[in-house]
Amino acid sequence: MKTSSGTTGLILNEPLLWEKGQKGRCAFSFPEDDVDSSPLDPELASGGPDFPDLGEVDVVRHYTRLSQWNFGVDTGMYPLGSCTMKYNPKINEKMAGLKGLAGAHPLLAGHLSQGALKMMFELEGLLTEITGMDAATLQPAAGAHGELTGMLVIHAYHQSRGSARTKIIVPDTAHGTNPASAALCGYQPVSVASSEQGILSPEAIAAVMDEDTAGIMVTNPNTLGLFEENIRQIAGIVHEKGGQVYCDGANMNAVMGIVSMGAMGVDVLHLNLHKTFSTPHGCGGPGSGPVCVREHLARFLPVPRVIEKNGVYALSEDCPESIGKLHAFYGNFGVMVKAYSYIRTMGADGLKKASQLAVLNANYIKERLKDVFHLPYDRPCMHECVFSDKIQSAGKITTLDMAKRLMDYGFHPPTIYFPLVVHGALMIEPTETESKENIDLFIEALKSIAREAEENPELLRQAPHKPKVTRLDEVAAARKPQLAG
Repeated sequence: MKTSSGTTGLILNEPLLWEKGQKGRCAFSFPEDDVDSSPLDPELASGGPDFPDLGEVDVVRHYTRLSQWNFGVDTGMYPLGSCTMKYNPKINEKMAGLKGLAGAHPLLAGHLSQGALKMMFELEGLLTEITGMDAATLQPAAGAHGELTGMLVIHAYHQSRGSARTKIIVPDTAHGTNPASAALCGYQPVSVASSEQGILSPEAIAAVMDEDTAGIMVTNPNTLGLFEENIRQIAGIVHEKGGQVYCDGANMNAVMGIVSMGAMGVDVLHLNLHKTFSTPHGCGGPGSGPVCVREHLARFLPVPRVIEKNGVYALSEDCPESIGKLHAFYGNFGVMVKAYSYIRTMGADGLKKASQLAVLNANYIKERLKDVFHLPYDRPCMHECVFSDKIQSAGKITTLDMAKRLMDYGFHPPTIYFPLVVHGALMIEPTETESKENIDLFIEALKSIAREAEENPELLRQAPHKPKVTRLDEVAAARKPQLAG
């Protein structure tokens, strides 16, 4: 396929349901009453919602048309950097929808929940094996929740040693929520700049690491898509001063089956099951952010813990040094089922291959586009690569202009203006699930846009032209938002 997938197509307008409704229409025929009617209390019957009267065809067409306005991983390539918006096998959705799992009540007694508890227990074991850590909790409901959990564990560790530490090191290439997670635990984030290679230098960490610093929050691979190759030396510096190493594992998609986080010196690691281990990611959830730790921190993990004794599984709160409960029940259970299904289906070799393909695809894009767009760090990348608009900005074309124009070619735009360490950043993560043919189309689209930036810049400034909604006044939208339907 050599033709762009972008097209105007047949895009149907869709009014509000209240504009379509006509009095007396009904989409459902109620069965005949088999009990005597009884009038409602007038106070209860008045002031109810003003639902429109609609026929079945009105309802079906309404939601079908709205679905055709959407773009997702089932529609096409979704190259959002640092988000791993990959296509996920539908078999995992089927497993999560099994009646015995989807319909399980969180208050069921343990002897009626053995299957669910066993799955959770085994998933914890699989995650620790994949990461090279010693123990895990599945409780955190998302990535930032996992960060907070990791910080609480580190705080409890220092507290148990009678050490009141006040600071945490956060590199400029860490994920954006890291400083907030540290601050919520009472730590003052200490920012450290990355080197000209786009990674941390041991010298920079040694300059700020002291006995008042609880540890470091490092993202590896970092948000530039680069592997922190000095991580073991950095971990040694932190450990020498009594600190702990927290690793943001949101980018685990690049190193599964290749890197042991435990061997690198990591003490706490959070994972994003909704990025790496098969859950359609986006729209705010649901997510799952398990935390893996080394043995010396296991006693601080949140309760209840899933335990096994003589083949019987249970939830235990017999953990006196635990940081306590993170929330009611046990996280987004369906996401755990999908992750368990994904890991068991892929196997060790499959997970390693997924990471290898993700890295291959990102490096392929980097090499094919580095003569067209400015590449701040021209070195092998991991799962994502970061360009900038430095070349195009000479003609007053911005990253935003190019991202909007990409929609006309039928592609969802990549992440833009992140990470902040690259001005005008264009951050691309193809994931392991895209074929070479799709990636080649994406590359050719970006090359065409680069030519348009030189030959017809006004075309880009007014883009997109083909989608249902074209260029918005983003300044007005921010200053005067229209929140009413």
